[in-house]
Amino acid sequence: MARYTGPSCKKCRKLDTKLFLKGSKCYTACVMERRAAKQVRPGGHAGGKSFKGKKSEYAVRLAEKQCARHMIGMTEQPFRNVFARAEKMPGQTGESFLRFLETRLDNITRRIGFAVSLKAARQLVRHGQIKVNDKKVSIPSYQVKPGDKVAITAASAGTVGVQQSLEAAEKRSLRPSFVSYDAAAREGKLLRQPDRGEMSFPVKEQLIVEFYSK
Repeated sequence: MARYTGPSCKKCRKLDTKLFLKGSKCYTACVMERRAAKQVRPGGHAGGKSFKGKKSEYAVRLAEKQCARHMIGMTEQPFRNVFARAEKMPGQTGESFLRFLETRLDNITRRIGFAVSLKAARQLVRHGQIKVNDKKVSIPSYQVKPGDKVAITAASAGTVGVQQSLEAAEKRSLRPSFVSYDAAAREGKLLRQPDRGEMSFPVKEQLIVEFYSK
C-alpha cells in the first residue's frame, strides 16, 4: 500500500490549512503560523504575492476532500470505501462519513489521550498496545462502538510518550465529552456517538459529498 513518508508540514503548506498532523508541535512550532507572520503563502515569497489564481469548484471540493483524508491519514481507496458505507446510512451522508472517521480505533486512541497525534496512535494500535474490551486489536480502522472500553497495556502506559500525551490531554482539556477516562484502570470508554461539533475534522463535509457525487 502506498504510504506518504515525507514531511507532515508539507501537506499543510500544500493545502494552505493547518491539519494538526504532529500533535502538540502544531501548537508550539507551527510552520504555517511562522509563514503567516511573514506573510508568505504557498507559491509566493516573503513580502510578495502568491501566484495562485482563483480555484475552480472542482479544485475547492478536491482540496476539502484532501484535507479530511490527510487529517485521518488514509489513502484514497479506503477513504472512498468509508464514504460509500456512509452513503448507505440514514441521515446526512457527510455527518455519517465524518462519524465513521472519528470513531476509528486509532482516532479514539488519540482522543482519549494515549497519543499526541494520529500517527503515534496508529503506531500504538499496530504494535498491539491497545485493547478493546480486554482484547488486543491491531487494526487502526476498527470501528469503536458506544460502550466499548479502550485501554492501553501496562507496559506501554509507562512509556514517556504516553505519559506526556496523557499530561497534555489533562492540561489542555483535549479530551472530548463523548469519551471518558479512568486513570486508575488506564482505560477510556466511548460513551456515545459524537455530535458534529465534537468531531476533530474542521472541514466542510458537504463539499466532500459533492466531490464524490459527481
